[in-house]
Amino acid sequence: MNRSESAKQNFLKGYNCAQSVALAFSDVIGMSEAAVLKAVSAFGGGFGRLREVCGAFSALTFVYGCACGYDDPKDFDGKKNLYADIQDMAEKFKEINGSIVCRELLGVSGKESFVPEKRTAEYYKKRPCAEICAAAAEILAKKLMSKGLIN
Repeated sequence: MNRSESAKQNFLKGYNCAQSVALAFSDVIGMSEAAVLKAVSAFGGGFGRLREVCGAFSALTFVYGCACGYDDPKDFDGKKNLYADIQDMAEKFKEINGSIVCRELLGVSGKESFVPEKRTAEYYKKRPCAEICAAAAEILAKKLMSKGLIN
């Protein structure tokens, strides 16, 4: 199974959008699955269901930062290159999905209940999140391949 399909299946198993994408790349960033799942658990639903930046896109940036980020505050080129790559992936994500903002992707106001919904057949019918997770994972996989970090 490729990483895109893995991210989609992770969402359909009940993981939130951020967990679904990050879990598909846990091997790349050298973190245990449990650590990855906890690290991004609050990113789901556009950060704690606030419907801000999409959790799938947030996970993409988390994984990419872990794999390709910089750690020296004086590494201007590292910062510049990282931000350029994130901006490039954001544009690709927007081309596919229309936005990187959760409420815009879901067509909601963001003022609905902040309490998570139970995962039912009805839930999955009204949410494009599984496909959004797949798209985020595909974009990330292509970028990591271009850097020689995955096959």
